[in-house]
Order: sequence, then structure tokens, then C-alpha cells
Amino acid sequence: MTTYQAGDTLDHYRIDALVAHTGMSVLYRATDLESGRQVAIKVPLPEMEADPVLLERFKREQEIGQELDHHGVVKTFNGEERSRLYMVIEWVEGRLLRTVLNDEKKLPPDRAVKIAVGICDALDYMHKRGIIHRDLKPENVMAGHDDQVKLIDFGIAMKEDARRLTFVNVSSMLGTPDYISPEQVKGARGDQRSDIYAVGVMLYEMLTGRVPFVGPNPLAVMNERLLNDVKSPRELNPEISPELEEILYRALEREPRHRYATASEMVWDLEHQEQVGVEPRDDRPVNLAGRKVNKKVLLYAAMALVPVVLFALMLLLAKR
Repeated sequence: MTTYQAGDTLDHYRIDALVAHTGMSVLYRATDLESGRQVAIKVPLPEMEADPVLLERFKREQEIGQELDHHGVVKTFNGEERSRLYMVIEWVEGRLLRTVLNDEKKLPPDRAVKIAVGICDALDYMHKRGIIHRDLKPENVMAGHDDQVKLIDFGIAMKEDARRLTFVNVSSMLGTPDYISPEQVKGARGDQRSDIYAVGVMLYEMLTGRVPFVGPNPLAVMNERLLNDVKSPRELNPEISPELEEILYRALEREPRHRYATASEMVWDLEHQEQVGVEPRDDRPVNLAGRKVNKKVLLYAAMALVPVVLFALMLLLAKR
């Protein structure tokens, strides 16, 4: 059976409801008939099981999930014989951060900071164990009671010492355009600073109601972060303090070496904003259109566009 209906059983789990259907798997809410607890069950689609690379990705996601045991990370259960390949995951009550933002548009600074601290705390735990999430976004953050957060979906997470996998689905390999770091746009695997960049994007969105870079399509969005600077968040929300704005700038630095080196460094600044020194910055976006630039700048701009063009070509080939 490839899909299940409410009331069906899978080993000692009773399927209660279909929760989500993605391109590679189906997620169900279920009840463990032995313990009585609610769980989530992630079942790969047949085409995923038939693809060696995607199957390896699913197994790696399961292995990574089983290694993690932190209150801010969804738990993946193991240690039992199963009749087929599937994951059993902790059922988390609450709302996706995306749902929160859709309902409330933007959050008060104190609340946004609290959520960001929770995300960074979970990331710090993961990073110290050599695991990079690589696809942080509001859709992968659950906000429970009192905005306690849990990170979910490790579909493209990576262990720093793991071999690289080549994906059929190019967009899944890279992450999500609105939250992907500049180095990932350029084709790098990314490291813990790439996750920190994504936290910066989410905090910016929580505070302003929009992501830092927008465009008519995903390629334009990715191109924007390679060529332009972040618009001042205080211009969009005057309630943001200069110190909090500085934290956003540090998390969203285009060059990884200029960002926070660890999630714990970002947490310290978020919890001690009065001690954050505000650096003088030119808040105006660098717009290469409509202004004179020298040949060197044009050369750098052209070089930055190369990975975006390659991405477009790969995407076209993947669709054929």
C-alpha cells in the first residue's frame, strides 16, 4: 500500500489523518497502539524509494533525526522492526511559524526575539554535533505553547563529514529561495553560518512582515542577495531598535566570514542588546541599475550572475 486512510494500520500504528503530501513523501498523524501516544509517520512515495539518491537522502534524514535529542528539535524514534520504510516522528502540537506570520503579518520585537533565540538554541545543539539544517524557513519551525519552538524536516540536512549527494530535484538540493544563503546560491554546501543567515531572514520577516529580498521569481530573489544590500528594517518598522537592526545586519552579511560564527554568539547579542555596538553603515541598497558603475563592479556583478544562470539551465534540464 502506498497511501493510507484514517483507520488503516501500519505495523502497530493506527493512521488517524493525512497531514501533508509533498513531492517525495506523505505525512500522517497516527496513534501508537502499544503506548497510546500520538506520533507523525513519514512514508516515502514509491518513486522516491525507486531512486537510489533520494532513498539515501531519506535514510540520512532518518539517521540524523535519531541522533538528535533536544527540546527544540523534533524527535525521530527508532529501535523497532518495521514492515516497510517509514519514519516515526514526535507529534508536535502548535502552529507552523508560517501560519503565525500569515495570521499576524509581523510580530512585536520581544516576541520575534524570543522565537529567534529558541531557533538559535536548537541550532547550536545541532551544530555542535556537526549537523547543518540547510533548509530553515517558517514552514520548518513549529511554535507551540508560549512560542516554544521545535525545528522540523531534516530532508536536506547534512552532516559535515558526510559525502555529497547529487539530487535530481535541484531546488531541494539548494534550499528555499527566500531563505537560502548567498554561498548556497553559488553552489557551496553551506555550513552553520548558512543556517544563521536563514535565521536572520526569518527574524527580519518576523519584525517587518516581509523577507529582505523580493523579486518576480525565485531566480530574481537569489540574484538580489548576490548584488544588493538588505533594506534597513527600521525603515519598515520603527519599533526595531538600532541594536536589533545591527544584529540583523550581522546575521545577514553576504560573506559568511562576516556573520556570526556560531548560533550561540547570535543568542548572546539577542539577550544582551544593550551591549551590542552599532556600527556605522550605509543603509541604502546597492542598485546596479540606473547608476554608473566602473568596469570592475560590472565584472563582479557578471561573476555573481553565473551561478544563477547555471541554476536556471539545470532547472530546465530537470524538467525535461
